[in-house]
Amino acid sequence: MYRVRAVAEALDVSVATIYRAIEAGKLNAFKIGTGKGALRIPGEAIPAYLDECANAACVAASADGGES
Repeated sequence: MYRVRAVAEALDVSVATIYRAIEAGKLNAFKIGTGKGALRIPGEAIPAYLDECANAACVAASADGGES
C-alpha cells in the first residue's frame, strides 16, 4: 500500500497527476478511514498504470521533462 505522495515521487510526477489518474480510473486506489479518509494505492496497481501509460506515453513525457 502506497500513499499518493510516495507514488508521485517514485514516478517523478506531481501529486495532482496521481490524483487525476485516480479520478480518471486509470490508477486503482481506495479510501481508508471515515469521513474524508485517506487514499492508498495497492502495489499491484502501479505496474498496471505504467503499462497503460506506456501506450499513451502519459508518464514518459512527465518523467523526461516532456521530451519524447
